Amino acid sequence: MPISRDDFDPVATVVDWLDACRRGDVNALLDLYDERAVLECACEGISLTGREAIAAYRSPKLETKRVLSFSLDDVSLTGHGVQIDYQNYEGKPARVYFRFGVSNKIIYTSCAPMARAAARSSVN
Repeated sequence: MPISRDDFDPVATVVDWLDACRRGDVNALLDLYDERAVLECACEGISLTGREAIAAYRSPKLETKRVLSFSLDDVSLTGHGVQIDYQNYEGKPARVYFRFGVSNKIIYTSCAPMARAAARSSVN
């Protein structure tokens, strides 16, 4: 089901996600996720389910982030979410796709390095 733009601003939530990452604020970041959210990371070949698993994965990355980390390069609405191109915690270009649930919380994220993300997008 597509997101109703009248009721919810998914781009604002993604900006909040980036801001929480920039600040290294794991609690604020987790507040954006549904309890049963799924994170798939092609960067490291992992799939995680639940806020606790996401916190365990994200916390060390937020603690070691580089100065230019989490800067936004591009944002676009998709049929069911938001896609961003940004600089990951290492300052490397990456793409993240966000999907939201009826609670307006993030229910799914998928990330990949830009080279791999661009190849995946051209196949779809």
